[in-house]
Amino acid sequence: MSVVIIGGHDRMVCEYKKICKAHKCKAKVFTQMTTKLREQIGSPDLIILFTNTVSHKMVRYAVAEAEKSQAEIVRSHTSSGSALTEILSKKKSY
Repeated sequence: MSVVIIGGHDRMVCEYKKICKAHKCKAKVFTQMTTKLREQIGSPDLIILFTNTVSHKMVRYAVAEAEKSQAEIVRSHTSSGSALTEILSKKKSY
């Protein structure tokens, strides 16, 4: 499963990737707005939005790309490693 994480803290990027790898997911993490964010998101299976630490513009881009690629969006107010683990655990159980 491919996952795109939008938001979160810069210092947690490696931790987010480790957690995704432990759940057998490929992950892209965007904590800052990039110039070509729309092209870089691609067509993942799941988009995770950490809403506490993300700009509104990044959320709009992520939602637009999710609609194009039929990706599922999960929003979490906290951007902790345990929140990511919980989200991925729930998605694996379906």
